[in-house]
Amino acid sequence: MASDRSLGRLYCLLRNRFGFQDWWPGETTDEIFISAILTQNTSWVNVEKAMLNLRRRHLLDISSISSSNLRTLETAIKPSGFYKQKARRLKNISSYICSKYGSLSKMLGADADTLRRELLSMDGIGPETADCILLYAAEKPIFVVDAYTCRIMSRIYNLPEMGYEEMQELVTSGITKNVELYNDFHAQFVKLGKDYCKKNKPLCKNCPAKQICIYYKKTKGN
Repeated sequence: MASDRSLGRLYCLLRNRFGFQDWWPGETTDEIFISAILTQNTSWVNVEKAMLNLRRRHLLDISSISSSNLRTLETAIKPSGFYKQKARRLKNISSYICSKYGSLSKMLGADADTLRRELLSMDGIGPETADCILLYAAEKPIFVVDAYTCRIMSRIYNLPEMGYEEMQELVTSGITKNVELYNDFHAQFVKLGKDYCKKNKPLCKNCPAKQICIYYKKTKGN
């Protein structure tokens, strides 16, 4: 099982190789919120295309999306996939926020537990999306667990399959509770997962974490 010391060492190995990642992309809180919803079941490259379309149509804030034409919104976010579903959900969520709070920033001012419960009550927002919003838009110390996190933790520490909350608790119990650290550690997991710890064919020989990885020691990088 991963310990405080080993998770700290993992972070240092990744940070030394990759540097500070400065994640999540977005110029405003509204942009981060919108992209967190769009990134579901797609790559970040596709999200960037959708965000560029939204920018061209002046639809990169909650208020504009709330009052936008649904067809226009669908066309703009089409590159992100599942665009009809995402457009409907994004418009409904934006309308709800504008109606209840007047602005996204006011809603994000709630305490973390209250905000997380409210986000999870919205159609189309699950634990990972909610925690992305909490960490990157609301800047609250909530660690985001994604497929990269689960794959890397499982391989490095030889862990059994875990649920979202269980994995989240394991990671956060081994590192200091800090927004900047949570932000960068999550980004380091993403970087490692994309470049080395790939799903079907991990590139172990040059992986910065191989010296502490049980999977690598078992396979010798083959």
